[in-house]
Amino acid sequence: MNTIQVDDEILLRPPKISDAEDLFALVDSSRDYLRRWLPWVDGIRSARDYRPWIEGRAGGNEYRLLIVYKGAVVGATGISDLDSPNKAGEIGYWLAENMQGRGIVTRTCRALLNYAVGELGMNRMQIRIATGNKESLAIPERLGFQFEGVLRQAELVNGEYYDLALYSMLASEWREAKAL
Repeated sequence: MNTIQVDDEILLRPPKISDAEDLFALVDSSRDYLRRWLPWVDGIRSARDYRPWIEGRAGGNEYRLLIVYKGAVVGATGISDLDSPNKAGEIGYWLAENMQGRGIVTRTCRALLNYAVGELGMNRMQIRIATGNKESLAIPERLGFQFEGVLRQAELVNGEYYDLALYSMLASEWREAKAL
């Protein structure tokens, strides 16, 4: 995947092995915050643990991207399930705790939707979020995604099952929203 210039402040770019130390430090600095919602955080114990994700060996057909804000890596995002014959994919993201509240993920997701619909020809994009993660739930709502329902106990995080809110955006809806 190519680099995506979101705006003057945000760049999305593929990760490199040389990013592993920065990614580990970022996760480690936000560990308590991130582990509340993400099942993989406890598995990241060193920069070496990021190698499979960076090299694309973490499973699935997906684009993996770093979120770079004003020159610093502040999180990661991506589009997964790209091999779907139905042209349907899923956006995922995480952001360091101290970078919350700046619109970074909202702007990032907008750029990913533009790329997925415009460049990849995707028809349906979805986002799944733990129902208790209020900050993250605001992102698909802000972008005009449709709430489809709740996937009950759909994700195991640190020994606890979370319900996931499912949101979707169709290509036709995204093109119409951009025209307004």
